[in-house]
Amino acid sequence: MADHSEHFQPDGRPVDEQLADLRVRIDVVDQQLLTLLNARAKLAQAVGEVKKIDGSPVFRPDREAQVIDRVKNRNLGPVLNDSIAPIWREIMSACRSLEARQRVAFLGPVGTFTEQAALNYFGSSIEPVLCANFDEVFRATEAGSADFGVVAIENSTEGVVARSLDLLLQSPLVVIGETSLLVTHNLLRRQTTREGIKVVAAHPQALGQCQGWLNLHLPHAERRAVSSNAEGARLAAEDDAVAALASQRAATQYGLHVVQAAVQDEAHNRTRFVVITRPDAQASAAPTGHDCTSLVVSVDNRPGAMHDMLVPLKRHGVSMTRFESRPARSGQWDYVFFIDLAGHPAQDNVAAALNELRAQCTFFKVLGSYPLDAH
Repeated sequence: MADHSEHFQPDGRPVDEQLADLRVRIDVVDQQLLTLLNARAKLAQAVGEVKKIDGSPVFRPDREAQVIDRVKNRNLGPVLNDSIAPIWREIMSACRSLEARQRVAFLGPVGTFTEQAALNYFGSSIEPVLCANFDEVFRATEAGSADFGVVAIENSTEGVVARSLDLLLQSPLVVIGETSLLVTHNLLRRQTTREGIKVVAAHPQALGQCQGWLNLHLPHAERRAVSSNAEGARLAAEDDAVAALASQRAATQYGLHVVQAAVQDEAHNRTRFVVITRPDAQASAAPTGHDCTSLVVSVDNRPGAMHDMLVPLKRHGVSMTRFESRPARSGQWDYVFFIDLAGHPAQDNVAAALNELRAQCTFFKVLGSYPLDAH
């Protein structure tokens, strides 16, 4: 294949001639890229035929994380490494869909941040399964009408999404991946100004993340909690008195104006999402070198129990990256603890720490081990 990667220097010719030359060269490279993409797709189809023999899953998040890491490590620029993951996820998504298009359940309607998180993680070559709430996402995934589910788990401003944690505790589903999204809330409505807004409709988390701005600029407007920000946008598209807090994508989807952009109280407002599936539908992920193991535990209510629970982690050099408590719903003021550990059970020190921790717990459940967000 010809090398068109050398730097182009202006040569004194008229600008129109230089641009025409550059565009021809770009067209040549685009054709080469298309040829290589189709060659990769054919190899992916061959992999799919081999997988059918032993029933291997189509989607392997650990394998895809390793592919992205390898490409990043070999990248010499000028394409930034931050752009590599989304580009390669789309390539792998398109190739994966030739084997089978993954059915992915997430909070609908179209235009939610959860939809964006699903697209960021799986790429756009999926079959979306729109759900009215997180409970439906879990039900669809458990029942097999979706291969995977995507739910918000925590926000950098409002903290944990309690319903997601409660469902993870009760459900047989396992976590196989995560993705993080910079969440920008925009005030959307049919009109171009804030005049006449009587209701601001959004998901409760979004209302919480924007409460400072709302207190200052729309103190008398009703704050109406709805199932999703996109549902708020849909309501705003039907009523001039209603405004929504939602994404630019939702504004485009429902034909709304962005009256005020970025009204969230924290500029770097991020939401973390987890990807869930049935344990029998996905092989255990192999370690990638940058993994997370999530578990939920409870211990006897006795002096020193919390300290004793953390000792195995320190002894074996395992870092705890997240610790959250939730009521156990037993009616006895008992609590369960959601813990994220850095590492994978295939590592000797992590396995040893988990075994010692399990022996101290009255309840112990590994929610999943999976690669950290590659974005």
